[in-house]
Amino acid sequence: MQLSESEHQDLTEPLASELAVEQQHVDRVYEALRRAEAQARSVEAESRARFTSDRADWLREENSTALFERDAFAYQAARRLAILDEEHEGLVFGRLDLREDDESRYIGRIGVRDADYEPLVIDWRAPAASAFYRATPTNPMGVIRRRVLRCRDDKVIGIEDDLLDTEAQSDLVIIGEGALMAALSRARGAHMRSIVATIQAEQDEAIRAPHQGVTMIAGGPGTGKTVVALHRAAYLLYTHRKRLERGGVLVVGPSDVFMRYIERVLPGLGEDAVALRSIGRVAQDVLGTGTDRQDDAETAILKGSLVMAKLMRRICNEPLAAEAARSLKVSVKGEFLRADARTLSGIRSQVLGQRTMNQARPAAEKALLDALYAGRPAEIEDMPREEFDDRVTGQAAWRMFMNAWWPLVGPEQTLARLAEPSVLAKVARGLLDPDEQAVLSQSLAHARGYLPGSGQPRPAWTVSDIPLLDELHAILGPVPLAEDAEPELFVDSDVPELVTVADLLTDRREDDEPLENYSHILVDEAQDITPMQWRMIRRRGPQASWTIVGDPAQSSYPDAGQSERALRDLIGRAPHRTFRLATNYRSPAEVMDLAGAYIRRLIDDADLPNAVRSTGEHPRLLSCTPDRAAEEIRTQVAALAARVEGTVGVIVPPSRYAEIAELDLGDSDERVFVVTALEAKGLEYDAALVVAPDEIVDQAPGGPRVLYVALTRPTQLLTTLDITPGAFPGSWRTGLDS
Repeated sequence: MQLSESEHQDLTEPLASELAVEQQHVDRVYEALRRAEAQARSVEAESRARFTSDRADWLREENSTALFERDAFAYQAARRLAILDEEHEGLVFGRLDLREDDESRYIGRIGVRDADYEPLVIDWRAPAASAFYRATPTNPMGVIRRRVLRCRDDKVIGIEDDLLDTEAQSDLVIIGEGALMAALSRARGAHMRSIVATIQAEQDEAIRAPHQGVTMIAGGPGTGKTVVALHRAAYLLYTHRKRLERGGVLVVGPSDVFMRYIERVLPGLGEDAVALRSIGRVAQDVLGTGTDRQDDAETAILKGSLVMAKLMRRICNEPLAAEAARSLKVSVKGEFLRADARTLSGIRSQVLGQRTMNQARPAAEKALLDALYAGRPAEIEDMPREEFDDRVTGQAAWRMFMNAWWPLVGPEQTLARLAEPSVLAKVARGLLDPDEQAVLSQSLAHARGYLPGSGQPRPAWTVSDIPLLDELHAILGPVPLAEDAEPELFVDSDVPELVTVADLLTDRREDDEPLENYSHILVDEAQDITPMQWRMIRRRGPQASWTIVGDPAQSSYPDAGQSERALRDLIGRAPHRTFRLATNYRSPAEVMDLAGAYIRRLIDDADLPNAVRSTGEHPRLLSCTPDRAAEEIRTQVAALAARVEGTVGVIVPPSRYAEIAELDLGDSDERVFVVTALEAKGLEYDAALVVAPDEIVDQAPGGPRVLYVALTRPTQLLTTLDITPGAFPGSWRTGLDS
């Protein structure tokens, strides 16, 4: 039906009028922030003059921190404004019209006050803003109208209203058909957006849960687990800032690709005192390295198992030269002194205690000298202790023995020793069978003979190696610095801004001794965390509270029982609570019908969320022969890109990644992202092309579950492409084509 000119005018005039009203208020907010920005610039200029050390090119860290604390509001306001402008996301996104006193409250990403200290915008995390998320028509909480404002830069471009109290006497204008559905239909970009304007009641409950203990957020694909957890981190920093900023917040995700995808969410919510780490970079605080390289499925499963913790302990206790370290024999003034294996074993047990092996070496050396001095023959009984120690420790035999029996070594050199089949066979006896030993030794072959500082290239460690290296670091401790090494006392002042809390935390964790005292740890895609990875993460916050996000049906780690036990060990007796998100806001019903039918063949009780919308577009299941694969991929990518405004994800098995990533995908190339199925975890695209599903199943740990993840990535359109001789359907489609 076509609207008449008068009917069209009746609809557009109220919208234009309401947009003008809201624009007036938004202008006031940005004017207040511009004043704060000018103040921040003045503060920064003052800091350059007042807080620079006598070394002109450096800035003292402690003075920068004091300045930061002194003028936090002005500095943070300006910084957040810059972030929000860059994001093209509105600072002000909501308004509540209340029944009591006809009050109106504006809700935004940060709180803003005018020159008289009256609130122009209420921070979304403040108690006064909670009704924006929790009010419903059955429980309006005193709210007549909830309005969502859509802004681009500092301009209001759209309004969506919900009338919550129909009995209230009000002449408020109601515009739009609901903010949530409008948000779901928007095209996706290269980065995750915050949902701060459209948080739903079930999500808000998880966001505002108590900070103590462990909060678990469960739910199927598309339920918003990740973004809810990130908003929870921002909420906790707001409500418990003093406690959490002392140690910081650590966010752990599955891959570097995923961390780049989510990296703008927390800054966009006004928080930057957060460390983002992919699982392959969690231990960079102590190792100084990280990676996103993956092992094959068999190797990753082996390295992730708890038996590796015992193996790491054994290799640390295995002397570098077993024969040389079996017993000690030195001479003092022609008299021979000996320490046998029993004595050496007793000393090892005595000095380790709560110390790491590298820390305990001086104590071990002293205990061994004590034993030798106590057993000295009568001929040298009157020798002063200091002279005795000097005579013993000055001998080459002593130094050679100590370096074999109690070497000062780091984790990389120690793990590299397991590349030698003979060494591995000795320490793995009773832990690994011969086939497992062969798998492990072969995976470490590239590191054989590695010695730090020798000029050799650093081994190409994998994500599965990082927890093993971290376990070794926990046992060995840091290698002591050379006596003439000096710690750095300054922070480079070439950075064009003041040192922030996040900068200080990052600087300390990457360059100095490990901090290891995060106050809160958020783990996403927790169903994929191996037992060894749980041990590694736990070391980052022994006293931390936790937010754990996951869905067992999407797990890539096949031994669910072992992972569950490791998680139970982590939780212990800490208070814990679980929130289940049941609504799929990402994938349309047509996509979830296919993905759900596939996973239910494998997991009868898989947690399948309810899709909130239907598009009428059913997934397209295609096949081609290997010789036509490249051409068909280009064709299907172009077809998908022509039908959506946003992103297209090409999800591939690892073996095909390099080849497909190099394809010329035409004019749509900048909107197309090629990722492996494991990298696709947590991501979403407007359209997705899943290439060679059977190969994804074969090549990924927990293969069928990883394919399920791939099938649930699109918000609109899904195409799958089997690559088989004869262009036959893949085996994954058995029983699904109907």
